[in-house]
This record gives sequence, structure tokens and C-alpha cells, in this order.
Amino acid sequence: MSEANGHKDAPEEDEQTSASDTPLLDQVTIPADMRGFDDAQLRQLADELRTETISAVSTTGGHLGAGLGVVELTTAIHAVFNTPEDRLIWDVGHQCYPHKILTGRRDRIRTLRKGGGLSGFTKRAESEYDPFGAAHSSTSISAGLGMAVARDLNNGSSHADRPPVYGHGEAHADRHVISVIGDGAMSAGMAYEALNNAGALKSKLIVILNDNNMSIAPPVGAMSGYLTNLVSSKPYIGARDMAKKVANMLPPPLKNAAKRAEETARAALGGGTMFEEMGFYYIGPVDGHDMDQLLPILRNIRDNVTDGPILLHAITKKGKGYAPAEHSKDKMHGVAKFDIVTGDQFKPKSTIPTYTKTYAKALIAEAKQDDKIVGITAAMPDGTGMDLFGYEFPERMFDVGIAEQHAVTFAAGLATEGYKPFCTIYSTFLQRAYDQVVHDVAIQNLPVRFMMDRAGLVGADGCTHAGAFDIAYLGCLPNFVLMAAADEAELMHMVATAAAYNDGPLALRYPRGEGTGIELPDRGEVIEIGKGRIVHTSNPSLRVPKNEGRSNPESSSNALDCHVADAPRNDKKESVALLSYGTRLQECMAAAKLLEADGKTVTVADARFAKPLDEDLIRTLAQHHGTLITIEEGSVGGFGSYVLEFLARDGLLDGGNLKARTMHLPDLFQDQDAPDKQYEEAQLVAQDIVKKATT
Repeated sequence: MSEANGHKDAPEEDEQTSASDTPLLDQVTIPADMRGFDDAQLRQLADELRTETISAVSTTGGHLGAGLGVVELTTAIHAVFNTPEDRLIWDVGHQCYPHKILTGRRDRIRTLRKGGGLSGFTKRAESEYDPFGAAHSSTSISAGLGMAVARDLNNGSSHADRPPVYGHGEAHADRHVISVIGDGAMSAGMAYEALNNAGALKSKLIVILNDNNMSIAPPVGAMSGYLTNLVSSKPYIGARDMAKKVANMLPPPLKNAAKRAEETARAALGGGTMFEEMGFYYIGPVDGHDMDQLLPILRNIRDNVTDGPILLHAITKKGKGYAPAEHSKDKMHGVAKFDIVTGDQFKPKSTIPTYTKTYAKALIAEAKQDDKIVGITAAMPDGTGMDLFGYEFPERMFDVGIAEQHAVTFAAGLATEGYKPFCTIYSTFLQRAYDQVVHDVAIQNLPVRFMMDRAGLVGADGCTHAGAFDIAYLGCLPNFVLMAAADEAELMHMVATAAAYNDGPLALRYPRGEGTGIELPDRGEVIEIGKGRIVHTSNPSLRVPKNEGRSNPESSSNALDCHVADAPRNDKKESVALLSYGTRLQECMAAAKLLEADGKTVTVADARFAKPLDEDLIRTLAQHHGTLITIEEGSVGGFGSYVLEFLARDGLLDGGNLKARTMHLPDLFQDQDAPDKQYEEAQLVAQDIVKKATT
């Protein structure tokens, strides 16, 4: 395949060395290069692919365990099916690194999750072999069904009676669509909605259930593998279809008895009655690491003409083939750079706690004083710190699986009975439960506490995991209180505030990563709802009480009331107010120093609340400064918009005496990079604030 066709040529023989650990993989640039391999070579190729995956992730970090668990599946699928003409959709995308290596991206695989490099997930803009982007769970069956139905609509029918045709550039009528979904992703209702619809539509769709937790079926043995191969074969399928036709001619009692007998026989062969009832032809379980089983079964599926969807149930082992991953508690799901020999990760050591751990500490402190506090997470106990809460209160922590919609309504039910649910979900994942937030929580004004980790930009995970939109999508809802922590001490105070607040729903956002290093209290203190604070001012018409120590973010984070002095406002046009919502407060302080060095007077305020706004604070800033700038780590339509609306409503923009500006994330989806570089790209660092204030 030439570069003109979008692919680089495979290395020539004289470019390869005898010392290569991956001699077969070195011959594969795209899947077409492996389709001439025999089964023994494909087994070797899978081993080499595992070696290359481990080597690459050891230098980049990222998701390792899931990819190692699908090496054989990935190799077999690309060897048997005609990708990219046949569509292959990976659910979530955690397991897609081996897929990327085989599909023209090996030369860039060590740029994973870096600025300008490969995404850590499947991405349509990156490759024709990624027909659907995925970084959130449980979407693959729905997307695959859409593609299958589009194929059918384009051709006027499913062409179920035509033999399949293979080869690049052939007609689309026989295009296969394969969706690979993990058993964890099957905990989300969307997956079952898609299965139900697929069974009803009867479009030809291949779903591969990658079961790496042995949560659905028992271990697989040689006899089970033999029987699975049997039931996927053309003679068995033909005999079964004939038996169905004969049974349909029988009287109802005999017909029902025949159906029950067939289901019982298939259950003995490996289960799948539930999927059969949903309209799928079920095959499995099969050993997902045994190429001698996978290859003939996938060929049978490819070559058999069916009039409906097929589900192949493959048992796999997360971290397979790499001992440190197999023995790790989390199977090395997400890793930093690591030593290949030992598996030891090169994580930078720091004495500064992360926001996630600070949140967990604060919630534990509150829960020790209040037995009505319960914690909820949706399959992210480690990422949210709820695992720490669970160690302290195992009976009061609920991991509901990848089921954010259920998590929110479950929390609402707890709230109706007087409990204090802390629904701890990444900002980006809470989007998946928006109707439940509106209908089940906000309308009923139930005191559910939404703790939104990963607010703002998140670095290597890129736009799919950025917490950009929660200020906008929650701020428009009646009854909500919205808070954002400026530092880790403020986070502790806001957790205490959330525990004490029972008048309706409340949402608190905080970022990924380390805090500022500020000294932390043993337990947070309750903040007055809707009250911000001034943390610094050089404006002579304002003064801040000194009883709480230095008036900056390093001092106590109890509210500092703004007092308006009677001093004249001679230099109002040269005075700037920076109103921060969230952790951009540190950049505002740095900007203030630069502006003051340029002769301006500056006030820095921490809004704390986006809803309700501290209108007295905003009014004071507007009346005593010529420029007011809001800064937030959220999208357009958020905090800055709420402030502008208040300024207009209160008449503070009348007469042209105030220059009001908003600073927020750009109106685009930012790709992965280091967080500091992402915020530079978003123009939300100190120099950008200075530029906004002076132009």
C-alpha cells in the first residue's frame, strides 16, 4: 500500500534486523498485510503484537490491561474481516492500542496521549479504521446498529440471501459491522436498549462480548470450545433453522415444548438464553485468547448468511500475557510509564495531595459526624476517591457500575428518605444522566450532592474527558446551588457546606491533579451559601479586614467580607477587578502582580458560587473598578454569562462606565496535551488575563 493511498509501505527486508522481536509485525502496516498469513503465523503475530503494546505503553503510559486482554481478538478480527470496509467499533476505546498498531499507526504509537500525537481512544479524524469515536462507555452496539441499518437502507434490503463478497473496493451490500463491548460496559442500560432494538430490526450485526471478569459465564474448557465451534458452523445453523421451521408447523403445545428443548440444549452448550430472547443468535462462551478457536468461529460467522444479529461471547483476561499486569489488583488498567521487567511505574513523588484525595478526606471527616452521609460512584471508585470512603464506610458506599442514570435516580431515592447522598461522578460522565438530574432531582428539589471531579481540562485524556460543560448545563436549572473550589482547603470547606445543606440539589466542581500545597484543616467549615470573598486588593476604595491573616489565597479560606470605604475613586478607569470561579484563582493572583507592576490597582475575588451569585460582591467590584473580568475553567454560557446577565439586569453596564469581559474555555474541543499547555492554548493563564485587562 503506497503513501498515496494514505498508508506507508511496510519496511523492506533489508531494513529489518535479525534481532527484531517482532519479525512478523514488522511486515504489517495495515490489516491487508496479514491476510495472507496462515493460522500459525497469526498466532505468532498476536504474541508480537502483545510485546509491542507493552513496549509502547511502557514509554507513554496510558491504558494497558484492557488492550492486553484483546490482543488475540484484535488480531483475529482484522485477519478474518475486511476492515476498514467492514466496520469495527470498539466500545470505550481503552482496549484500542493493539488495534492502532495494526492499522497504520505503529510508527506513531509512542506519541499516545501526547500533544499532537495519537489519541488514547478511537477517533474518526485519526484513521479510516476508526469508524466511530469512543471514550465513554456502552455506545458500540447502538453505533454499530446504525451503521448496519444504513447499509441495509443503501441497498434496499439486507441481501441476506446473497453470498458474501470480499476484497477491497467491493460493493457495500455485504459489509459486516462488528461491535466489541466489554462485560463492564454491559452494566449500562444503553447497551440493553441497543440489543433490544437490534433484535427487533433483525439487521445483520455482529456483537462480540469481551467478558474479562468471568461475571457472566464459568471458565472455558476444551469441550466448551469444541461445542462453540460446532454451534457457529453452517451445518448446525442450517439444522437449527430447519428445526425452527418444522417446530412452527406443530400444534402450540408441541411447538412450545420443542422451543424449550432447544433452549435447554443451547444452555448446556454455553448459555445465552437472555441474548436469544432478545433476538440474537448466541455463540459461546469461547476462549478469547485461543486463536485456534477464534479464527474458525469468526470465519464461520463471516461466511454464514443470517437474517439477524449474532453475539459471540468471548472470555478474556485483562492484562493477559504480562505477569505484572495479571498480578496487579487493577490489572494495570491505567498506568504511568513503567519498567517492562518489573512493572514498576515511574510516578513522580509529591507531598501535595490531589484534589481527589482531599475530597475523600473531607467526605470521610463529615461522614464520621453524620451517619446519613452515603457515597455513590459509577464504576470509578479509584478515580473519584470513593474507594477510600468505602474502606472507612463499606456499608455506606455504593458503586453502581457504568450506570450514571441509575446512580442519579438512586441518589434521589436515598434523598427522599432523609439520607445525604454524595453522587461522585466525573463532570464529563454526569452528562450521561442529564434527564435524571433535571427530572428526578431538580424538579423535585431533592438534596442530592453532585461532586464533580475532573472539572476543567484533564490533560492526556483529551476532550472526551474534559469537564467543560457542567457550569452551563447545571446553572440553567432551577433549585441548584453551584460551587467551585479555588484550592484544596476551599474544597474541604465546600464539602462541609454540602453536608450541611439540605434545601435542594447542590453541585461542587474541582479539578484533576495536585492541589496548591495550602495547609489543610482537619475538617472543613461551612461557608454561607452564595457568598464569595475578596482575596487581594490594592484598590484604595476597598479594604479587606486583616483579622484572618494575609488577604490572599494562602491565608484562611473562610469568607472575607468586602467592605466599601468612603475613599474617592479617582483612578477607576485604571483599576481592574478579576473575579475567578474555580482554580484559575492562582493565575489571577499572578496576573494581579503583573498589572500592579504596570501601575494599575487590582482586586482579585473568588466567587465561590456561580449560583446563587454573590450579587453584593459583584456590584461592589463593578462600582469601584473600570474593568471587571470573569475567569473560569468552563465553556461559554457558564459563570461569565451569569455575571453579565446580572450586570445588565442591575443596570451596572449602563452609561459605559464599566468594561466587562469574560474568559472561559474556547468554543472548540481541545485535544490531549499536558494540562498547563492546554490552558495556555485556551488563553487562560496570567499573561492572557493581563492582555484582556489592558486591551
